[in-house]
Amino acid sequence: MKMDQEAIRRVIPHRDPMLLVTTVEDMTPGEHITTTFFVDSTREIFKGHFPGDPVLPGVYSVECMAQTADILLLSTPRYAGKTPLFLGINNVRFLKKILPGDTIEIHAELFSERPEKAIATCAAKIYNHGELAASGEVTLAMR
Repeated sequence: MKMDQEAIRRVIPHRDPMLLVTTVEDMTPGEHITTTFFVDSTREIFKGHFPGDPVLPGVYSVECMAQTADILLLSTPRYAGKTPLFLGINNVRFLKKILPGDTIEIHAELFSERPEKAIATCAAKIYNHGELAASGEVTLAMR
């Protein structure tokens, strides 16, 4: 299952400048997903992080992982139309810089779920130029 920006906006409530998923390349709802994010060099954040040596902040990587997990979960009938609330991230690691102009690939899969509380954790990994750039376990509540 592939999705463009228009289809993504029908699933998750995020909008620019906070929409950090460009495409969905592959997905089995509720199981696994692969998305992309084009790191546009004109983003305001690069004016201050860091002048003359811009790097995508780690919190943006975390948000990319969270939004990818959001799409994976909100594409299921049980969570469709809900608002995803970020509860936390565990075991996060940043291994490679992500620079303006890069297109990163984000992979996520359902790791654990408490359906009675509408809480799920997804394991996520970000690849940049085929190399692991970041990873973590994102926990979300659907409300």
